[in-house]
Amino acid sequence: MDYVSALVPPVVMAALFTALIVTIVKSQGGPNKAKEDAIVDATIARAEATRQGGGEN
Repeated sequence: MDYVSALVPPVVMAALFTALIVTIVKSQGGPNKAKEDAIVDATIARAEATRQGGGEN
């Protein structure tokens, strides 16, 4: 029975890691992708405008 108790933690961690990767892959794209891309684009544009505005003074 010692071998079972030695194998359970790695098997559980492997299963949780696999579930995490599957969740990450499934959440990429989809209907929220355009909204997420728009938020990132707006943040980048705001950062560039701030940087350009600060450099002129």
